[in-house]
Amino acid sequence: MDSLSILCYKYFMRPIVHPAASDITVEGILHALADPVRARIFVEIARAGCPQTCSAFLEVSDRVVPKSTLSQHFKVLREAGLIRSVRKGVEMYNMPRDDDLHERFGTLITAIIEAHTAQYQRARLADNGVGKQTDTDGPPESRPAEG
Repeated sequence: MDSLSILCYKYFMRPIVHPAASDITVEGILHALADPVRARIFVEIARAGCPQTCSAFLEVSDRVVPKSTLSQHFKVLREAGLIRSVRKGVEMYNMPRDDDLHERFGTLITAIIEAHTAQYQRARLADNGVGKQTDTDGPPESRPAEG
């Protein structure tokens, strides 16, 4: 490899940095998951059961996410210790750091994933008009009086 190739490789193929398990904090996790798009990305990665590419998240919650924004979201999730990213060619494969997270925080992450999933499902149902009460829904005593 010539010196230009080495320089280009070092610049474009920067090493991916992950915090040590002992450096993962609750505050870092909560900060990373405070953004709804990042929370959705993490939950989908955690529930997938196999590594997910970054390009799988170009649309999150029916919103298009620009690649530059997506890169930043993955960086925040990685630096918080929530995901591990592996570069294979031009793709980045992301997986949750299940063992590290469970060892440090027990069932906290599982509870967050379950709560976010339930909240997301409720929001999707509400967006589709399911579960909304009308004036004629509910018990008779709660209906408006006729006449």
